[in-house]
Amino acid sequence: MDVAAATAENTGEMVKDELAEKCQKLFQAFLEEFQGEDGEVKYVREAEELIRPERNTLLVSFTDLEGFNQELATTIQEEFYRVYPFLCRAVRNFARDHGNVPQNKEFYVSIQDLPIRHKIRELSSMRIGTLVRISGQVVRTHPVHPELVSGTFLCMDCQALIKDVPQQFKYSPPTICRNPVCNNRSRFHLDTHKSKFIDFQKVRIQETQAELPRGSIPRSLEIILRAEAVETAQAGDRCDFTGTLIVVPDVSQLSTPGVRAETSSRVAGGRQGFESEGLRGLKALGVRELSYRLAFLGCNVAPTNPRFGGKELREEEQTAESIKSQMTEKEWEKVFEMSQDKNLYHNLCTSLFPTIHGNDEVKRGILLMLFGGVPKTTMEGTSLRGDINVCIVGDPSTAKSQFLKHVEEFSPRAVYTSGKASTAAGLTAAVVRDEESHEFVIEAGALMLADNGVCCIDEFDKMDVKDQVAIHEAMEQQTISITKAGVKATLNARTSILAAANPVGGRYDRSKSLKQNINLTAPIMSRFDLFFILVDECNEVTDYAIARRIVDLHSRVEESVDRLYSLDEIRRYLLFARQFKPKISSESEEFIVEQYKHLRQRDSSGGISKSAWRITVRQLESMIRLSEAMARMHCCDEVQPKHVKEAFRLLNKVETPDINLEPEDEIEEEEQEEEHNVPNGVDGINGPANSVDGMNGHAEPGSQAKPSLRLSFSEYRRISNLLVLHLRRAEEAEEEEELKKSVVVNWYLKEIESEIDSEEELINKKGLIEKVIHRLVHYDHILIELSQAGLKGSESASAEEEVVLVVNPNYNLED
Repeated sequence: MDVAAATAENTGEMVKDELAEKCQKLFQAFLEEFQGEDGEVKYVREAEELIRPERNTLLVSFTDLEGFNQELATTIQEEFYRVYPFLCRAVRNFARDHGNVPQNKEFYVSIQDLPIRHKIRELSSMRIGTLVRISGQVVRTHPVHPELVSGTFLCMDCQALIKDVPQQFKYSPPTICRNPVCNNRSRFHLDTHKSKFIDFQKVRIQETQAELPRGSIPRSLEIILRAEAVETAQAGDRCDFTGTLIVVPDVSQLSTPGVRAETSSRVAGGRQGFESEGLRGLKALGVRELSYRLAFLGCNVAPTNPRFGGKELREEEQTAESIKSQMTEKEWEKVFEMSQDKNLYHNLCTSLFPTIHGNDEVKRGILLMLFGGVPKTTMEGTSLRGDINVCIVGDPSTAKSQFLKHVEEFSPRAVYTSGKASTAAGLTAAVVRDEESHEFVIEAGALMLADNGVCCIDEFDKMDVKDQVAIHEAMEQQTISITKAGVKATLNARTSILAAANPVGGRYDRSKSLKQNINLTAPIMSRFDLFFILVDECNEVTDYAIARRIVDLHSRVEESVDRLYSLDEIRRYLLFARQFKPKISSESEEFIVEQYKHLRQRDSSGGISKSAWRITVRQLESMIRLSEAMARMHCCDEVQPKHVKEAFRLLNKVETPDINLEPEDEIEEEEQEEEHNVPNGVDGINGPANSVDGMNGHAEPGSQAKPSLRLSFSEYRRISNLLVLHLRRAEEAEEEEELKKSVVVNWYLKEIESEIDSEEELINKKGLIEKVIHRLVHYDHILIELSQAGLKGSESASAEEEVVLVVNPNYNLED
C-alpha cells in the first residue's frame, strides 16, 4: 500500500477532489465578481492589501457568499474542513492576479458574519468538519509558536529531498522515501530552511456565566488559532470564534508516565515514533486505547465583549452614531424618550432593583457605578481610572448580596465571587503549567475576567489580609502585575469593584465610627469611592413596608414587580450614555474645588461632622468621577454644578452614619475634649476652660437625666444649624444682648416650647442645649465664647460675667 502511494506521489497523480476544486473555481469567481453596495468589486482592494509582507489573510463575509451563490455557501458550511485548503488556493491565485506577490507566500481565508452562534455545550461529533461559530470567554492564552505546515525532508540513506510533506497537528515524516531504490522508512532529517512554518497559538475558552445552566460546571474547549488570528484574543475577552471542530491526537494522554515506558519497550523493534500515534497499549494483547480529543480550529476571532450588549470593536472606539445605527427605529426612539425623562434618575433606580425595598441611596450609587466616570490618560501616559468602586457595609438581612446578584445578572461582563473562598491568585491571575508543552501560561482570575465590567465580591471582610492586598493595585492602577515562575506580565483589570462586608461583631455599632466598625485597612478604604451603611433598624413604618413588599413578592411573583423600563432598554441606554465624554465646565471646577476644600477643613478640624475616613485626593477624584457619571446619565457633554452637588451629596451621605449617632455622654465628651484640647494647646487656656465648663454646663441636672443626653447625629446637626442661623442673624442686626449665652438658651427653649410638657422635661432640655453649646464651642469649634475682656478663659475667666457667643467666621453652614 505504502509503495503504491509512493509511486503515485512520484508520478504526481494525486487523487482529485472534484467537489473541492469546483468550490475553488466558484470561490475565485466570487472574489473577482462580487460587488459591494457602491458598485465596486468588494474584495479587490483587500487583495491589494495582501501584498504587504505582514498580511496573509483575506476576510470574507458569509452573508456576501450567500448573496452570490447559495449552493457555494452551503457547501462551504457543511464541508468546511475538506474545502478549506482549496479556498486558500483560490485566495492565492486571486492575490497573484492583483499584485506582485512572492511565489512561496501562503494565503489564508477567514470567514466572518456566520448567522448562527452555538454554545460550547452544543458542539458534538456531528459538527466535526462543518463551519460553526461559537462564543465563550477566554481563560488562558498560550505563547505563539511556529507550526510546521509543510515539511521538506532529507533522506539520511540516499540524500534525496522529499518536498511538501503535509503536517497535521503533529510532526509526521514521510512514510517511505520517494526514491524507488531506497527503502528507508524511519531515518529522515527535517530541512528547516525549505519547510514552511506558520504562527500558531492555543487558547482555552470557557462557557460564560450567563450561558451556564444552573448548577453546572462550565465546559472548556481548546482553540487552535493560526496566521493572523493569533494574539487577537486576550484572557478575559468574550469572543466569537468561527471555524471547525477537528479531532487531534491527545499528546498529554500519550505522555503520561508509566504508559510511555511500557509502550516503547513493546515496540522497540518497530517503527520509531509509534507511541505518538493515536494508539497505545499492549499491541500483542490487542489492548488499544484511542487517545484523540476534540479541538476547535478557529479561522476568525471577533470580540463580542461590549461593555453592555451589542458589538464592540477593539480597534476603533464606538461613537453614539455607530450605536444608533445598530438599533432599530423603535429602540432608538425609546432611548431618546428615556434621555428626555425628567425623573430618569429615580426611574432607573426603581427599574433596576424592583424587588428591593428602600435603600435608595445604595441604588443611586450602584447606578452611577454602572455609568462610570471618564477614564483619562495624561501626556506622560499615566492612566486615571474612570471606574467607580462601591462598598456596602451592613447588618445581616439588609439585601447586600441581593444587590450584588442583581448587578451580576444585569451587567453582561460581571463576575461574582465570595471573599472567603477567593485567593489572591484566583482574584488576579494564576500561573499554571501547560499539560502538553510543560511551559508556564497565565490563567485569568476574576478581576481579569471582569475587565471592562463589574467584579462583585461578597463577604469582603472575611478575606485574608494577604488576599486583600492583591486587589490594591487593581483598584487604583487598574492593572495586575505578575512575577511568578519566570513569567513577568502586567495585565489589564479595568473593572469596577462592588464589595459587600459585614461589620465587626455582626451588627453595626452606631456609637463607633465606620473605621472601627469594619475590618478593612486604610489603603483599601481610601480606594473605595462610595461607602454605604445599611443598618437594620426597628421602625414601624419601614418594617410594615418591607413586610408587605416581601409577602407581595412571594404571593404574586410576576405582577408585584413594577418596572418602568425593561432591563434590555436600560442596557441599551447605558451603552448609548457611556459614549458621552463629559467635560467639566469652569463653574463646576470652582464648585468642586470649594467643596473639596470644605471637606478637607472639616476633616482636619475634627469637628461636628468629622468624616468616616480620611478625606484624601482620592475622594476629590471620586467626586469628579461621580459628577461625570451623573452627567453621562443625563447624556450631557458638560458636567454642571447640579451634577457635582448630587455627587457631593452622595459622598457625604455615605459618611454620615459612621459619625452617625455619636454619644453625647458627659464622660466620653470630657475625655474627647481633653484629647482634643491638649495637643492643640490654644494659648494654654485648657486648664481654666475646663474648670469653667463644669460651671457652665450645669452638670447636676444633666447627669441625672443622662439617657436623654444621647443625641442622634441629624438632631445634633439640626440644633447646631438653628443656633448658627440665629446667632448670625443677631450679629448682622448688631443686637449684642441677643448673643449672650443665657439669652440664646432661653431663645431655644422658647422655640421648642410646644414639645415641652413638664418642668422635668424643661430642665432636661436646658441641660441638653447647654451640652450642645458646650460641644459646639470646645469640640467642634463652630462657636466662639467671648467675655468682655476678650477670649473666654484668658485673664478674666474667674470673673463670673455673662459670656457672649459668636459664630466662627470660617464656618460654612451646610445645606
